[in-house]
Amino acid sequence: MAGQAVSVNFKLAPDVKKSMESACRDMGLSMSAAFTIFAKKVGRERRIPFEITADSDRNTQYLEGIMQDIKSGKAHFAEHELLEEK
Repeated sequence: MAGQAVSVNFKLAPDVKKSMESACRDMGLSMSAAFTIFAKKVGRERRIPFEITADSDRNTQYLEGIMQDIKSGKAHFAEHELLEEK
């Protein structure tokens, strides 16, 4: 591990948190691990790793498509380093 882990706090709507916890659990991840994956990808690629538009319906459809790919096995994930949770 590169250095000591730090805490990051932010607020989510309760329904968003519950939905993410469920999705993460289905993928065998903690929310912390999922956010770490996201943060590493943003830091490495210097971009948000999915399209963001002002069209919220389009965003919802895009994210639902990703979730369908995950559930159907079309999405493939590579092994990565995780920070150990304390």
